[in-house]
Amino acid sequence: MHQRGFNTEHLDTSTIEELQQRAQLCRGDILKMTTLAGCGHPGGSMSSIDLYLTLYASAHIFPDNPGHPDRDRIVISNGHTSPGVYAALGRTGFFNIDDAISGFRKTGSIFEGHVERSVPGVEWGTGNLGQGLSVGCGFALAAQLKSKSYHTVVFMGDGEQQKGQISEARRFAVKYKLHNLTAIIDNNNLQISGHIHEVMPQNIRDNFLADGWKVLEIDGHNIQEIYQSLYTAIHHTSSPVVILARTVMGKGVSFMEHKELYHGVALTKEQLDVALKELSLDNDLGAYSKKRSIPVAALVHTPSSRGTGTILTGEPLSYGKDAKLDNRSAFGNALKDLARLNCEQPESPLFAVFDCDLAGSVKTEGFKDVCPHNFFQGGIQEHNTASVAGALSIEGIITFFADFGVFGTCETYNQHRLNDINNANLKLVCTHLGLDVGEDGKTHQCIDYIGLFLNLFGFKVLIPADPNQTDHATRYMAKTYGNFLLGMGRSKTPVILNDDGEPFFGRDYQFRYGAIDSIREGCDAVIMSYGALLHCAVSARDALQKKGINVQVLNVSCPCDIDESVLRNAAQKGIIITCEDHNVRTGLGSIIANELMAKNIPVRLRKLGISGYGLSGPPHELFKATGLDVDNLVKVVEEEMSKKIHSKH
Repeated sequence: MHQRGFNTEHLDTSTIEELQQRAQLCRGDILKMTTLAGCGHPGGSMSSIDLYLTLYASAHIFPDNPGHPDRDRIVISNGHTSPGVYAALGRTGFFNIDDAISGFRKTGSIFEGHVERSVPGVEWGTGNLGQGLSVGCGFALAAQLKSKSYHTVVFMGDGEQQKGQISEARRFAVKYKLHNLTAIIDNNNLQISGHIHEVMPQNIRDNFLADGWKVLEIDGHNIQEIYQSLYTAIHHTSSPVVILARTVMGKGVSFMEHKELYHGVALTKEQLDVALKELSLDNDLGAYSKKRSIPVAALVHTPSSRGTGTILTGEPLSYGKDAKLDNRSAFGNALKDLARLNCEQPESPLFAVFDCDLAGSVKTEGFKDVCPHNFFQGGIQEHNTASVAGALSIEGIITFFADFGVFGTCETYNQHRLNDINNANLKLVCTHLGLDVGEDGKTHQCIDYIGLFLNLFGFKVLIPADPNQTDHATRYMAKTYGNFLLGMGRSKTPVILNDDGEPFFGRDYQFRYGAIDSIREGCDAVIMSYGALLHCAVSARDALQKKGINVQVLNVSCPCDIDESVLRNAAQKGIIITCEDHNVRTGLGSIIANELMAKNIPVRLRKLGISGYGLSGPPHELFKATGLDVDNLVKVVEEEMSKKIHSKH
């Protein structure tokens, strides 16, 4: 086989013949695995297999060391073509092809219906079309930041080009001169519902040209043309390149060719027999069927996290008891401090911060001042930015993405779901949460962030109560591997004080994920709150104490993970009231209710939160109108205390 790395301009005749023979075997692999599973996407896998095989056989990648730091990055955006990917990877030595054929879509197998990072050679798990080019931008950007010479190649389908996120990624790639990025489009002109121009007209070539890409058009089944186009793209250094490859759906089997039916329909056993004869391949499906009946072997591949090294977190900035500061400014100050400590140190890990035209509001300008070359302005392109940042974060670069709550959580939920599935290391910071957004009104009042991210199994949610806790949480998040959402409102919040009148979250405070802070002690009832309304809970407690009612106030800054021991102790007081600037159906109150039910803990629970879309007005007026003010909280506690007393009699 020829040397890897696209070092020669042409392939020799013997190599082309070898790849053609291997491509024929791959077509058989695709059909066998999909027929055996009874489902899958053979049509697009057949149309793209010559492209996949030529690239995987020629790129600077290492079958015996898939995580080699200097390897080229290959992203499969149209992840449903997994049969073609598995066939090409198996036939180039990344794993035993027999395992992929017999284990395709089998419960417990790593060879799932869409490509996942658990498979050696797969860089990013995909399936939700339109995100792969953004992921490729993240990998290409990582190479530039780390001064690496590897190239990133992204495979996409032609129907996929209808997705708006791809246009966002095209512009980002050109703006940041990602000339180490190549896209390949499997242009077979068919998608599930028929011809791509009948489903949704588009001009793929001109769209890429208009955004500044170099476009190459080739026969996607001609091995020499495929190789030469990749050689040209990789050695082209003045713009990113897209290869528009003309292909045939179901290529190689006459009754499958040009038929959209086979986009997502596997052949029957009878059809498979006919197809394999046409491909001059043996039908050994019976042997694979027997292998499939055996429990899945423990073929485990753990993709490298590519860690972040040891980050210098410094000393927390301390805000005195009279300070009047919004949490977003405290975040910005902490981020700028982290930049000073790390960005200018040659041995420290790399940083990157992403913004979507909101730097002044989300307070990332301080970082930009210190590390301008590590600050990336994504424009009003939140979907692309979320995916770029997620991909970059697994490349050993500490990555922050700051945005308004409605854009950073609601609008980009699916992107973060894929970031989570891919075990990214993203630090998502969302400001302007809840009714605290105030006058911007209901379209910008993000009241569902906890409910959304509670659905993501890997993301951890941090909602600090004041500027001091925000500083501690920011530094903790930066040094801890994993996906985090750090959330806060817009307004200035009082510094939370202890019983001695000093900052509760002062220099001696240590942030610990999942810890619930007891801000005030009390024996009659418990108020559980967090974020923008914790100070309201403290004020209500002080007012109640004057009436002879002693209430404990708990700060639940990590609302998605509740400390059971603290919850049991709270329940012993007989009354728990949750108070939050969040949809009452899906926030802390509901989480506490679920925990109480699951653990069979008896207690009277009252949930206070947002029960409808808010109005436009000053935050304090909106809180009052919603019953999230001190006076109403005092009233609710008194009501529950009255019920508690009456129940004893």
